[in-house]
Amino acid sequence: MTGAIKARGLGKKYKRYPNAWHRLGEWLTAGRWQRHEEHWAVRDVDFDVAGGEAIGIVGQNGAGKSTLLKLIVGTCEPSEGSFEVNGRATALLELGMGFHPDFDGRQNALMALRMTGFDDHESLAMLPEIESFSELSGFLDQPLRTYSSGMQVRLAFAIATAQRPDILIVDEALSVGDAYFQHKCIRRIREFKQQGTTMLFVSHDPTAVKTLCDRALLLEQGRLILEDSAEAVLDYYNARLAEREKAAGIERRRTDNKRIQTQSGNRLVEITEVVMRDGDNRETHSFECGESAEVVCSLAFAEPTSEYAVGIMIRDRLGNEVFGTNTVLLGVAPIAGEPNTPVTADFQLDLNLGYGHYSITVAVHSPDGHLAKNYHWIDNAFTFQVVPGDASRFAGVARLPASASLKSYAQDRS
Repeated sequence: MTGAIKARGLGKKYKRYPNAWHRLGEWLTAGRWQRHEEHWAVRDVDFDVAGGEAIGIVGQNGAGKSTLLKLIVGTCEPSEGSFEVNGRATALLELGMGFHPDFDGRQNALMALRMTGFDDHESLAMLPEIESFSELSGFLDQPLRTYSSGMQVRLAFAIATAQRPDILIVDEALSVGDAYFQHKCIRRIREFKQQGTTMLFVSHDPTAVKTLCDRALLLEQGRLILEDSAEAVLDYYNARLAEREKAAGIERRRTDNKRIQTQSGNRLVEITEVVMRDGDNRETHSFECGESAEVVCSLAFAEPTSEYAVGIMIRDRLGNEVFGTNTVLLGVAPIAGEPNTPVTADFQLDLNLGYGHYSITVAVHSPDGHLAKNYHWIDNAFTFQVVPGDASRFAGVARLPASASLKSYAQDRS
């Protein structure tokens, strides 16, 4: 299948030397005097990508994400394992990779296209599209060394997408540059996805991963530790970041509505129940747009605790964050918690949200944030639906107070 990718036991190792003299000594002795350590940037990675699928790759810095992409593109050779790539792949890896600073933008574009496999006639024919999309018409004849990092991204992305590839590989390149061009790139990526382009996408932006990707891979210390839906992987990744103590275990289970629920924390303060009530104090999972609602979180304490915050985050059906707040942001002082003395945190909201399904993430953590101390974190703790009501219809994710009028001005013909 065009665009399909398969990796089996894929690994890449590098040699680490204490200093340059040890490297030289090993080279001069043809390896008989060895002073290096082996570092596996990627190890024993298996995954499959179907043609037309979009896969996000997430993980902390140094997890092996960029190395994995370089192996797939072919810019470095694997130390073990194998992979198959079916179709023409275009990659946006390190900023300015393959560009020459003394050549102008037009010359760099032609060189990049030829290196990708296009002949001179095809490369010249694509220059107008590159110039138009990059919006660098006044700079294409200037040396690349005069370009800002944002201008280099414009040129690189325009070159990589001048013709729709079978496989598009993007490594954090869109994190550089202005918001206008980022949105323009996202629109083009979505168009390619609809047309059947396979995509591998590395980003630290969870919203971009959830919006663009069908699935995600989580890498940690070069190994693939989780492969699931983008939302489930990012929830688990967030829990891993919050896991500062060995006692802060992580649990994953599938809820009754088939969503993956991730829980983490040391449970010194535990969330025992989460419910939503309407204006008549009835528990429900369905609300009209604009209706008042209450989110009630019940807490139990394993030991006396007075320093904590309770927070909620509403997410849409794709897992994108819509609205979040906590007791600290709302200026609510914590009640000292004691064992056998339950506490509830009540949040009052007006659900001015677009029609559709939503989930609520609930957390109890240190007032300084969940990375400082995570007591209990539950993704997909509660799900609800917003349906049209008597209010005026609208499009989008939020209902804002709005009005409109039409006016006619007669022209003065005197």
